[in-house]
Amino acid sequence: MQKSEIQIVWFKRDLRTIDHKPLFEASKTLKPILPIYVVENEYWKQPFSNKRHWCFIYDSLIELRKELKKLGQSLIVRIGSVTEIFNELSTQFKIISIYAHEETGNQWTYDRDLNVKKWSNRKNIPLIEYPTNGIVRNLKNRDDWSKIRNLRMKESLIPKPVSLMSIDEILEGSIPKKNSPIFKNDFNGEVQKGGRSEALKIIQSFINDRGQNYLFNISKPGISEKTCSRISPHLTWGTISSKEIIKLLNLNKINSQKNRSTINSRNLNAIKSRLSWRCHFIQKLESQPSIETSCMHPFYDKLRKDNMNLEYYKAWKEGLTGYPFIDACMRSLNHNGWITFRMRAMLVSFASYDLWLDWRKTGHHLAQTFTDYEPGIHYSQLQMQSGVTGINTLRIYNPIKQSMDHDINGKFIKKWVHELRNIPEIWIHEPWKMDLKTQENVNCLIGKHYPKPIVDHTTAIRNAKAKISSIFQKEGYRKKSNIVFEKLGSRKRTKSSKKRNTQLQLI
Repeated sequence: MQKSEIQIVWFKRDLRTIDHKPLFEASKTLKPILPIYVVENEYWKQPFSNKRHWCFIYDSLIELRKELKKLGQSLIVRIGSVTEIFNELSTQFKIISIYAHEETGNQWTYDRDLNVKKWSNRKNIPLIEYPTNGIVRNLKNRDDWSKIRNLRMKESLIPKPVSLMSIDEILEGSIPKKNSPIFKNDFNGEVQKGGRSEALKIIQSFINDRGQNYLFNISKPGISEKTCSRISPHLTWGTISSKEIIKLLNLNKINSQKNRSTINSRNLNAIKSRLSWRCHFIQKLESQPSIETSCMHPFYDKLRKDNMNLEYYKAWKEGLTGYPFIDACMRSLNHNGWITFRMRAMLVSFASYDLWLDWRKTGHHLAQTFTDYEPGIHYSQLQMQSGVTGINTLRIYNPIKQSMDHDINGKFIKKWVHELRNIPEIWIHEPWKMDLKTQENVNCLIGKHYPKPIVDHTTAIRNAKAKISSIFQKEGYRKKSNIVFEKLGSRKRTKSSKKRNTQLQLI
């Protein structure tokens, strides 16, 4: 009996039908389309995965399935290994081609993609992959990246197919529930809603209203939850593309000139700049996958690796360090799965410099916590904020200064650190400085109801700077830094950037 011919469209971090080139190109072949999403058991056992991610993906898959069904062929969902599932399908159908986006992810997904490629070669089935957003595979020279990325962003959106030729012989397969035991790493708290309709809703609300004070509030926890775009998880899991967001922002700029918009050009340009930086950091991982586990500058690789204080790590990830602003930010993040960028940077800085914890360990907790966990951004930023790239200024955040700058009245602290809700504003940033009588009056004994500072910031930073500075002095350090820059560095280089390897910025 002759097998039916099909084209497979493999969905990964691209859960949409608009601006989806693999789906559009497959539909042009006029062959039956099998759109598939594979829930990979082994992926969900990895230390960076979390049920919070799945909750967002689940919402997005439900909506994607409805969209595809309207086009003529519903989404097929399977559980297991991609190669094994494709192999099973090849016994039932004659697979003409497999269409997919290139994925820049963890080493685990990189190895998975290599295995799929080997399988398709053995089966003589073309695996046709298309670039994702502004990421350039096999980039020859970093100098060319920005030009290529910007040209892509100017291209027209790829429309969704008019229709898909259906396959009658196969069942959809159920999408695992949010509480399925497949997803081992659990969480306590909220999760941002997924799905393309939600992506369009929040980007439009940002453009029409929420983004008015975007830059003014961008570093203020609590307020930034509402005034930031909040589009990052949708970019991570692909319910919308960077290009589509840029098109929407550009359209708003035209409307703004006609006095039909509330968000000004400065805020619009800031969002577009961040979209560019987003691609810039993901490109680093694309060009050098090893940065998930190894320092960009190899001289730093063993700097913290053998100094893991598990007591410090536990206090940090639970928000019990004795520094109110650090603890409030971590507790907020643990609950919401999101916090503004500056606070993310501060949490990493505190872990890496004050507590001298290895970014590879702290990175797993943050990866599980962020709904918008994007490997390319995640590992690049972990390394930048830990001072191990060799090409960036070392930014060490003072948790007390940050607290006073961004939560002057302690409102955010009191919301998340309930132990301190009765503390007078004068002591809210440094409660350990209260005398015993004041502590008794407000029913908050430091060391009993709320911990003493886990380390002395001034002493910890002095020690950290000494250890970092010792690396600067090693023979061959500068030469290696230049090599890292040529491969991974931003090309917006200033005259002073040659000195940045030895700069220490305290903020």
